[in-house]
Amino acid sequence: MAPGITDIKGIKVGVASDSQAATGVTVVLVEEGARAAVEVRGSAPGTRETDLLNSCQLVREIQALVLSGGSAFGLDSVAGVMKFLEEAGCGFPVGPLVVPIVPAAVLFDLFIGDSNIRPDAAMGYQACLAASAGLVPEGSVGAGTGATVGKINGMAGAIKTGQGSAAINRAGLVVAALVVVNAFGDIYNVDNTLLAGPRNSETGEMEKTVELLINKKSDGFPGNTTLGVIVTNASFDNSELKKICQMTHDGLARSIWPVHTMWDGDTIFALSKGNLDADITTVGVMAAEAVAAAVRRAALTASSLADVPTLTDLK
Repeated sequence: MAPGITDIKGIKVGVASDSQAATGVTVVLVEEGARAAVEVRGSAPGTRETDLLNSCQLVREIQALVLSGGSAFGLDSVAGVMKFLEEAGCGFPVGPLVVPIVPAAVLFDLFIGDSNIRPDAAMGYQACLAASAGLVPEGSVGAGTGATVGKINGMAGAIKTGQGSAAINRAGLVVAALVVVNAFGDIYNVDNTLLAGPRNSETGEMEKTVELLINKKSDGFPGNTTLGVIVTNASFDNSELKKICQMTHDGLARSIWPVHTMWDGDTIFALSKGNLDADITTVGVMAAEAVAAAVRRAALTASSLADVPTLTDLK
């Protein structure tokens, strides 16, 4: 089994995908609860319940995370996840009731497929039913169904991507990442060579977004965002996880460029699900490495959809 965030006990991942509409939902279930934090670095985010993840708030644990397509419309999918968790009795106790705590973030995939169909409560519930501790679904599934990169020349020059997962294990300390890559920028290899960038309309060859921007050959393109989830089996509180989130964004900067733009809503969550003692800096470095690896897997495992080719199609 390829390493991923389900390597950590208590983590389940489920997806619901609509290939015809080119959108979907990815759910990370932690029914027994996990401490969490978030860091938003993009300037066009779409989120829900992220204020609850600040260290000074009443709620200390979450029961699920939702990553969704559909832009802000996709936040409707959280209702289905909350319904699933309420039925299972999972949530923050309030007298005789439980209120599931489900932070969420969305990406913009309305320029591909059918923009009139967006993830809803039924799709969120379906993703929960599909959730398991087995192999993490990768490629153009779940929230990654309609994900693309390299869109500065428009959708006609984009490359199909999706979601990827990776984990690093150091003597029992596990730090794992799940990333959905729908970036405005390009994806780069470990050696800083271009892996996936916008295709030239005349030659079909991939170009570099940063060069097109600097040389004034093109402007920005709306409708992007990269979403990520980091999970570790080390024990951290919310404020410590916040620092890990900040360091984790460096993994995006090492694999996507440009990143954190005005046209992206880049958001990363971090979860602590374990009791190991670990150094914050070490875990932050491992998290950045795992994110960078997951970003590349999101491109390498993708499937073509709605006439948007993958890297494999271009070889």
